[in-house]
Amino acid sequence: MIQITQLKLKIDHTEEELKLLIAKQLKISLQNIISFTIEKKSIDARKKNDVSYVYNVTVKVLDEQKVIKKLHSPNIKIGEKSNYEYKPTGVESMKHRPVVIGMGPAGLFCALMLARNGYAPLVIERGDEVLQRVSKVEHFWKTGELDKNCNVQFGEGGAGTFSDGKLNTMVKDETGRGNLVLEIFAKYGAPEEILYLNKPHIGTDKLRTVVQNMRNEIIACGGEVRFQSCLTNIIVKDKKLQGIEINDKETISCDTLVMAVGHSARDTFSLMERKGIEMSKKSFAIGLRIEHPQELISYNQYGDFYDRLPAADYKLTHQATNGRAVYSFCMCPGGFVVNSSSEEGGLVVNGMSNHSREERNANSALIVTVTPDDFPKVDGIPDVLSGVEFQRKWERLAYKTGNGKIPVQLFGDLSRDRESVTIGHIKPNMKGQYTLANLRNCLPDYVLASIIDGIYAFDKKIPGFANEEAILSGVETRTSSPIRIHRDERLESNISGIYPCGEGAGFAGGITSAAIDGIRIYEAITKRYKAGKE
Repeated sequence: MIQITQLKLKIDHTEEELKLLIAKQLKISLQNIISFTIEKKSIDARKKNDVSYVYNVTVKVLDEQKVIKKLHSPNIKIGEKSNYEYKPTGVESMKHRPVVIGMGPAGLFCALMLARNGYAPLVIERGDEVLQRVSKVEHFWKTGELDKNCNVQFGEGGAGTFSDGKLNTMVKDETGRGNLVLEIFAKYGAPEEILYLNKPHIGTDKLRTVVQNMRNEIIACGGEVRFQSCLTNIIVKDKKLQGIEINDKETISCDTLVMAVGHSARDTFSLMERKGIEMSKKSFAIGLRIEHPQELISYNQYGDFYDRLPAADYKLTHQATNGRAVYSFCMCPGGFVVNSSSEEGGLVVNGMSNHSREERNANSALIVTVTPDDFPKVDGIPDVLSGVEFQRKWERLAYKTGNGKIPVQLFGDLSRDRESVTIGHIKPNMKGQYTLANLRNCLPDYVLASIIDGIYAFDKKIPGFANEEAILSGVETRTSSPIRIHRDERLESNISGIYPCGEGAGFAGGITSAAIDGIRIYEAITKRYKAGKE
């Protein structure tokens, strides 16, 4: 197999033109190309008057060695992408089947790999299956009536189900786990393009089908999935797991427990702290969502070619004058701002896009890093959970500011510290009721100062970013887990048999990295145990 990188073509090129360019690079005729596969496709928009697609491909050719000997280009080499290769090697017997708590990407992938290899996991999810969950979430958006166990944060698919479904990750992984994640997503219903796009995404509408298909495969392979089942106790003796309690009434014997609970499982964090599971508070980031017309973003990124290309995104960072870092996060081209609350009396927002990204507005979180030094001590709250209370404080103020609705403010009004009283030419595109307000009432002064400073700085990169009628909404506080659950070299906690996993445990930051961590926990379990109970 021959790899070729940096193949550049006009955006309106044909497949035949790509094949001709491959043949030209290899100095062979078209007839010598057996097949080729696109490994990566990206957009080069550095020159707004010359926007191109750039490809990396792998090619099968006749007389491969002969072809390679004639070439001396740094962009051409022999090789293949790293494939996932792992086989369980455990020899210990399990007394009970493994239990996975949570059906976000970490729990889903861990359970799927366990099920595929004969370990018949039991999967526990506090929320509902995805279609029922969608119905409950849409009811919440219309009425404000919240189901605390089934919402944008909790339920089949995890918080990522109501997101843009981004699959790019900063994880450096040479084991092939990342490729495996994409292949599994594609097998169960995600668009095939995720296998090669530089910035792959599934979209909330496609993700719903994918997670259903993954659940059905877990069951078909001998696993069991139980919804509306909330973990309410962990039974520990002599620092060893003995079992769990579900819904305050059912006890399940268990000696292998995967804690893939997600970043919003605050009651579970409290339970783990009471049970002596070691964890520590950690930094995360908080801020607001900002909306602009998607046309503005796409034109600034692609120039006159914008209407012939997919909706553009952006990634922006700035060091504010107060020393804080402010940056864009979870940018959703052509999407919605959504009410993502999971607790009564609190309000939090996030972004969501369908696969097509065809909505009128682009939105992104603008967030500022906060550290444990920023978390206040609260009487009766363990210090390790002070980050949770820090999140709650601002979410409750946002709820109060908006009287239960998403508080919204124009950027010009925020910068002048006055409540917005009317919407300008940019119309909010939101899931959930909203109301005009003053967002200075629901975030720390240093966060707001950093965001305002950042918006003016970002305007120099994307003219129009600091439009006084840009829509801001709040608050965004669930960017990552406020705690990290400690785990050792075997990926167990200090309580034997408990495996902290994914974003809620502090070991991931998005769909793909959480899924990869779920696979790592599967490997850790199966390096120790063989399939089947005693």
